[in-house]
Amino acid sequence: MLIALSVDCFAQNEISSPYSRYGVGLVNNTSNATLAAMGGVSYAMQSNNYINFRNPASYVAFDSLTFVGDIGFNVNNIFLKTSELSQNGTLARLDYIAIGLPLTKHWRTSVGFLPFSDRGYNIIDSRTITNIGAVNYEYSGEGGLMQLYWGNAFKLYKGLSIGLNVSYLFGTLSSIRYEEFSGEYLYNFRIAQKDYADGIYLQAGLQYIANIGESHKLGVGAVYENAAYVWMKRNLLVNRYTNDYSSVVSYDTAYSVLNKKGNMRMPHYVGLGMMYSFKDKLTVGVDVTWQNWSRYTCMGSSDSLKDALVANVGLQYVPDPNSGKFSKNIAIRAGAKYSTGYLQIRNTTISEFSVSVGLGLPFRTFNSKCNLNLMLEYGGMGSLKNDLIRQSYFKVGLNLILVESWYQRVKLD
Repeated sequence: MLIALSVDCFAQNEISSPYSRYGVGLVNNTSNATLAAMGGVSYAMQSNNYINFRNPASYVAFDSLTFVGDIGFNVNNIFLKTSELSQNGTLARLDYIAIGLPLTKHWRTSVGFLPFSDRGYNIIDSRTITNIGAVNYEYSGEGGLMQLYWGNAFKLYKGLSIGLNVSYLFGTLSSIRYEEFSGEYLYNFRIAQKDYADGIYLQAGLQYIANIGESHKLGVGAVYENAAYVWMKRNLLVNRYTNDYSSVVSYDTAYSVLNKKGNMRMPHYVGLGMMYSFKDKLTVGVDVTWQNWSRYTCMGSSDSLKDALVANVGLQYVPDPNSGKFSKNIAIRAGAKYSTGYLQIRNTTISEFSVSVGLGLPFRTFNSKCNLNLMLEYGGMGSLKNDLIRQSYFKVGLNLILVESWYQRVKLD
């Protein structure tokens, strides 16, 4: 039975979740703060005032005479609870940074840096095994994968665009496991593993945005992320010892592997989305994503993963986007997300949900405009059933978007 969760995991500059132990850690599916406040809807969304890196076809919306810069931060307060214990901690970090700009009349590009997944946990588990007795297990891990992307989008026809993100995935996934037995003549074990990832990941996107009369706009979007094989290198060290690890009596190496090479098979994603907008005042969007996590493998081994469906829904309301008044241009946002979950532990599927709200505050300068976006999100995953852990969080996101005029010369009379 799970009896403790170490608060040490909150000292790491990473997510703190026992569920990040599986696969590549917890996958971020990061959206910019504008779309995150709308439940993460993104596949059919495009704007010249933000960078939607969830669908590369959206980059065509960048204005031909402007440069877009987007940087996001978040503060995440995480709560963990078992049937017996609970704890919480706070994590603050840079979320992402991205830029977008026009290259030609029909070609736009974007470059960005964002987290792909996070690992960070420290778990203590005690069990009684027949003919052996009490066994104490301790699991800890840290690391994650980062994503550096370069995206390009092309206008094909009126309202129709395609795009491609080429991402370089890299990072380290570390884990340590202790197995300590109560028997007097039994060896205890420390198993330390470190995996280094390095590879290319592709995401293709399609969008079609149609104007219906003067007041209505309807959009559809689709994305496909390929089942990439990422190169892996593993170091593994197994030590055996007597007594507990803090006061070892004897200690030696039972097994070791250095620079073992292999690959990680990333799942492919398929996503579809729709968007409706009325006079740019009210915008509503919905996305559905299928994630093929059951095919995930790392160095030839699978994990406790299954295919998942994710649904996002969100809306934005701007009182009067054509007004010059600040109060009339404040964007009000809300949304929700639900995932059937890609983790299956102790015959229990770890589903996820979240709800979010946000505000967009516009500012203007001499030759540029800024948007300060605030997002509040509450979500949770897991269950107290089958001795599992209930995890919930409250996140505050903040991003600053700068839309700067360029390719222009200021004329002085």
